[in-house]
Amino acid sequence: MATEETRPTVVGLYGIPGCGKSFLLKQLAQELGKEKFTFYEGSEVIAGLVPGGLGAFIKMDKGKKEDWRRLAIDHVRNSSLSNGRVAVVAGHIMFWDEGEEKGEPVYTDRDLNTYTHIIYLDTPAELAFQRRCNDTGRNRPSYSAQHLGRWQSEEKRVLRELCYQYQILFSTAVHSATLLSRVAMLLRDFSLHSDDLNLSSVESALDEIVGARSGKLHTMLVLDADRTLSPNDSGKLFWDLVSKSRHMDGEDPLKTLFSSPMGYSYSAFRQATLLYEDLADDLEFDRLCEKVAGSVQMYPEFASLLQRSTEKDHVGAVVVTCGLRRVWEKVLEREGLFGKIKIIGGGRLDDKVVVTAAAKAAVVSRLKHKHKTYTVAFGDSVLDLPMLHQADEAIVVVGDKATRSKIMDKALLDAIENGGLSARQVLLPAHVTPRANNTILPILELTDPGFIESLTRSRPQMLPKILHATESSAAKVLMTPMRDSGIAGPALREAHRRVGWYLAIELLTKVIGVEEHTIPHVQGNNTTGYRLQNEKSTLIVALMRGGEPMALGVNDAFPSAIFLHAKCPDDIKPVHALQQHSIILVDSVINSGKTIVQFLQHIRKINPSVPVVVVAGVVQAGSLAEGSLAELMECRSNFSIVALRISENKYTGRGTTDTGNRLFNTTYIP
Repeated sequence: MATEETRPTVVGLYGIPGCGKSFLLKQLAQELGKEKFTFYEGSEVIAGLVPGGLGAFIKMDKGKKEDWRRLAIDHVRNSSLSNGRVAVVAGHIMFWDEGEEKGEPVYTDRDLNTYTHIIYLDTPAELAFQRRCNDTGRNRPSYSAQHLGRWQSEEKRVLRELCYQYQILFSTAVHSATLLSRVAMLLRDFSLHSDDLNLSSVESALDEIVGARSGKLHTMLVLDADRTLSPNDSGKLFWDLVSKSRHMDGEDPLKTLFSSPMGYSYSAFRQATLLYEDLADDLEFDRLCEKVAGSVQMYPEFASLLQRSTEKDHVGAVVVTCGLRRVWEKVLEREGLFGKIKIIGGGRLDDKVVVTAAAKAAVVSRLKHKHKTYTVAFGDSVLDLPMLHQADEAIVVVGDKATRSKIMDKALLDAIENGGLSARQVLLPAHVTPRANNTILPILELTDPGFIESLTRSRPQMLPKILHATESSAAKVLMTPMRDSGIAGPALREAHRRVGWYLAIELLTKVIGVEEHTIPHVQGNNTTGYRLQNEKSTLIVALMRGGEPMALGVNDAFPSAIFLHAKCPDDIKPVHALQQHSIILVDSVINSGKTIVQFLQHIRKINPSVPVVVVAGVVQAGSLAEGSLAELMECRSNFSIVALRISENKYTGRGTTDTGNRLFNTTYIP
């Protein structure tokens, strides 16, 4: 199969003989021009290539005809690659003589690997029959309208199956007064849209949403819609409604699509949009969405949470849905949230976007890295896992076992155990069976006051993730006794304590911030003093044993903070970390960073949202460039490192050079 890099946009224009392909092709050439498009009559391409023209081709055996058909589509493809234009080719999928049990396919494997889109002219069989009768310029076999209808139905069935198998977007165009404008609109869209453009459009939509908040946002809630905000699936409700109202038989078209080889790819979501486009015009589509919205019941817990989020200028929320944007706009309008909570979603070509798993992840990533917001993501399915991975805080919504995603359990467990995902689960309603046990996936209640407070509190944006004083004069003086091999024991511990105090005063205050408080003045009146932001609810953790002296220095600077010794991550209990506004991990030296990563992963399981700052005397530069710590720095916006110096020296101390041994005079203990 051709790769995306070598696959130009080639659109097949198909339909039974007499449907009007040739006439429409000429109209399209006049309407769209030839600057961006090239139009081909398939039979003319073959005639131009075969010696003796079309007459000679018709006399060939089946194998020879197939070879020339391959050469013809190769010619179209290569021309499109060369000129950069979209190729539109009028052709046939099969020929079917009346009286024969089935038609004879005339497509090749090369066609299926070349076409990127196919538009089928769904002209009523009676009209095609009449046109064939009136066409005196061609010598056509006489077929009944009934046979043409059967032929047409079979072509649509076969084409849809082939298109789903070969990642070709398929659309139908019904004969009407607006046929030309509709097909022209489709071709313009096909010529522009791509996966990269889609992601760019999603990001632009997000930028517009965030920009309207004038830089005030500290926290952003990113929410899936179907089966997250509600137990309902808007797409299924939509097609159930259509099936009943139009007496349609067969499987849900979306289920057929997403269970095909297209899976949940970008192409699949584009194809879903074309299904909605083919079904109804804008007015009818809006009417159907209105009816569907009436059947969607938002969970009261989410309605309340979103209402609370609109009360804070620094908190925002955006719904990013693979479902129908129009349905969810109407649902939010009913809840009094329309206009307050923005939606990124599709359903129509005019929406300019389709929402894929990658698009959801891109939204969260852009919020964190471009807009510097703390992100809390809510989702329920495998499509939400990339988004949940990217978020600072990931929350899995677990619905009724009978209706929730069946493949999510295994994928979620793998994401947690092997992918490093740290998440909590919300049970809606509260009596439903959890997806995993409380240890792996702790249970959270959306109405918990502590959780609400953690979302809605002011969260000043952090400075760059790595702050260090490597080249400062103070650092040069402070580091000297730490590097002096002749200094050990109490003198070295004092040197580390001074470094801890210096880093706390000089750099930690920049990361965490300071707050005012009232103090008695020496002159007898009260005045304003300053301390670390939320100092009394700050936890200082000394990573034993090398981190203790420096941690004591940090505690000297912030005497109201809580102090904890920890040899391993499990020494930090929920009672230590749950209610803290920030946690400071202190170690003397960071080599690979593996220990820090283990501590942070443990803390995230207890309190996913708490800002964590690591304080160290020395951080090896290699740990910040690659490895697990570097990955952590990239994906966590509420994690920072403060260091006296960054060292390019990859040397790891042992025995007499080990920092812990030097600090406590244990260098000669075997």
